[in-house]
Amino acid sequence: MEGSRKKAISTKRLQEYKYISIKELHKKNGYPIADLCNLAGIARSSYYKWINRSETELDKENSIILKEIVKLYEDVNGIYGYRRITMNINRLLDKQYNHKRIYRLMKSINMRSVIRKKRKHYIQSTPQITAENKLNREFYAKKPNEKWLTDVTEFKLLNGKKAYLSAIFDLADKSIVSYVVGHSNNNQLVFDTFDLAVSANPTAKPLFHSDRGFQVRQEVA
Repeated sequence: MEGSRKKAISTKRLQEYKYISIKELHKKNGYPIADLCNLAGIARSSYYKWINRSETELDKENSIILKEIVKLYEDVNGIYGYRRITMNINRLLDKQYNHKRIYRLMKSINMRSVIRKKRKHYIQSTPQITAENKLNREFYAKKPNEKWLTDVTEFKLLNGKKAYLSAIFDLADKSIVSYVVGHSNNNQLVFDTFDLAVSANPTAKPLFHSDRGFQVRQEVA
């Protein structure tokens, strides 16, 4: 099963996956870019080219997002928190922005509101039921947000410690829905990744599969 999952991820996505890992590990833990590039097997020049291109595009996109955030915030008299603003911005711009990104943009202009955390319901099942009865070994999807699949990549760091990049992929186009970097490869790492995914896609009701033997569904009112 692991081999099938790895083959399903395109080379381009794997390269992007490595770039994201390097960026997050450097930002959160201060590991040298050169060492991380060597561990990932990519050239530093390629990484910096990706960073510069991404940041240029990101700046332009952030300006558009901020403009819509301010307009929405004023329209609702500031009663929306960042999660609800994320949902509305995604619907308005037909995107799937991460709620942490919206939060950072709001914070950059000192925009705040009351935030109420939504509860997620986790349904326990066995690995056999999840893998065979639900996905039935069909690791593909006909449309976006129909099936999500977890993937955790382990990185061995120079100080002897390990870091884990947990990501959720949409099986329709193999795109990265969300990702989290952590130091423990446990269920909570996957739960955190799932929370980010559903925050960015509040109306989605995908079949979510993990090798850990649990199935997660979001309750939508």
